Amino acid sequence: MAVLALLAACNPVFNWRDVPLGDGLLMLLPCKPDRAQREVDLSGQAASLDMAGCTAGDATFAVARMEGGNSPAEARRRLEAWRMAARAPWRARGQVQESPTRVPRAAETPPAIDLVAEGETGAAGPQQARMRWFAQVDAAGRYTLYQATVLGHPPDAQALETFWEGLRLR
Repeated sequence: MAVLALLAACNPVFNWRDVPLGDGLLMLLPCKPDRAQREVDLSGQAASLDMAGCTAGDATFAVARMEGGNSPAEARRRLEAWRMAARAPWRARGQVQESPTRVPRAAETPPAIDLVAEGETGAAGPQQARMRWFAQVDAAGRYTLYQATVLGHPPDAQALETFWEGLRLR
């Protein structure tokens, strides 16, 4: 029994690892990720998302990606529709603040955006979400859009910084 307690004490809350998401992004996640694909409705148009994420230290860390089209205008429209869909539940429950950000090697158009949302979620009480949207364009002019998310309150403030800095476009 004492050996099990000792082994549990040695297990860190955050066990950071490199995780690829498609060919364009390498990210750091604090635990072994689950992967999923999902269809979402973006302003009446279906879009397919590839996602990877996990939960560690009372927070969920996830990144999703989708095709952004073949022009800056199309990528901007798709990213804006994605942001609006993600913001909608938070606006109804609390505060939403957005600000421009920078992601190394990200496309300048559409611009990268950070979001911080706080609100009540019923029995769970106050909840917080931090999201970052950014885009990548390849040599052929095809855009890939990304949404990185942290839901909840990581017990280590450095965890947020590690996650954001661990988003590396290739």
